[in-house]
Amino acid sequence: MDSLFSRYDKWTKDFMESWKNLDWKRTLETLSKDVEYYENPIDKPCADFEEVTNLWNVVADNQKDIEYKYKIISYNENICIINWQMTRVMTKTNTKQEIDGIFQVSVNDDGLCTLFKQWRFTR
Repeated sequence: MDSLFSRYDKWTKDFMESWKNLDWKRTLETLSKDVEYYENPIDKPCADFEEVTNLWNVVADNQKDIEYKYKIISYNENICIINWQMTRVMTKTNTKQEIDGIFQVSVNDDGLCTLFKQWRFTR
């Protein structure tokens, strides 16, 4: 396993584990403060890190019982494409969701995400 793959794999594990553990502050620590963050790739990116924080600080209140898996599909020095699947329960409705998604990320030498885009289908 090469070091570039290892960097992307470590970032993905850290990001997904913190999400699974509902530790949104740790999730934010996987992101660069100047991350270009697209919650939805056809919308404009978040204006600043505070907007990213506002997306994540509700996670612990609105979901639980998260399980996930992922596979790195493709990567180079600039971009990594990750296919991920997740199940979770939305706490307000007690509805179980299945998600299949794609992350497009860039990670700097410090292992922090500088570009984040996601596409996802929820059932």
